[in-house]
Amino acid sequence: MKATSIKEQLQQLGNPEKAHHSAYFFKTGKGEYGEGDRFIGCTVPETRNVAKINRFTPVTELEKLLADEMHECRLCALIILVEQFKQADELKRKEIVDFYLSRTARVNNWDLVDLSSYHIVGEWLKEKEDRTLIYRLAASRLLWNQRIAVVSTVAFIRNNDFDDTLRLSEMFLTHKHDLMHKACGWMLREVGKRDEKTLTGFLDNHHAEMPRTMLRYAIERLSADQKRKYMQRPQR
Repeated sequence: MKATSIKEQLQQLGNPEKAHHSAYFFKTGKGEYGEGDRFIGCTVPETRNVAKINRFTPVTELEKLLADEMHECRLCALIILVEQFKQADELKRKEIVDFYLSRTARVNNWDLVDLSSYHIVGEWLKEKEDRTLIYRLAASRLLWNQRIAVVSTVAFIRNNDFDDTLRLSEMFLTHKHDLMHKACGWMLREVGKRDEKTLTGFLDNHHAEMPRTMLRYAIERLSADQKRKYMQRPQR
């Protein structure tokens, strides 16, 4: 399917009121993280339905969708890419990973990162010993690469493999952006769902220096007493 046809399908589902709300919700104003992003105004389930119909779209057309100014076009392309990755053999998966990593500047909002990164990068690295890729992304100056690095560890966590999540969360303790505080806190909370002792061990060592948003996300599922313990400690 052609990128132009997929965009037309999305536009037919567009709603100006939803588009206006999305522009506010995803912080598209001057100086905000989503500055300049534009929206058609269709819902995620609607976008997923379009992606399902067009799931065999070739990468050459997905590249055009990722380059599109409309958020939902990029979202649709990534949903398709994730589905293709799930069905691919090892060689094709490597091609998809390489393509994805070459286009991370277009995976340029938190929802785009969160629906794609662990399904592609995380799943690719899950059984591999060499995970230097994660740390190259984390060391990037591009915010979206940094978030991809952290959120990709969902795949590891689901395999009861927590080391990279903890290491990255420690690396980003002094990060300036709220989106990274939320991402790290979310991943730490996911660790805690599977091994509360590992989470509380990290908190015991780092709670005093954790940004408050990261801490709040991390302790969300702990007991009321545990929450009080960590929230009452001095915060930076």
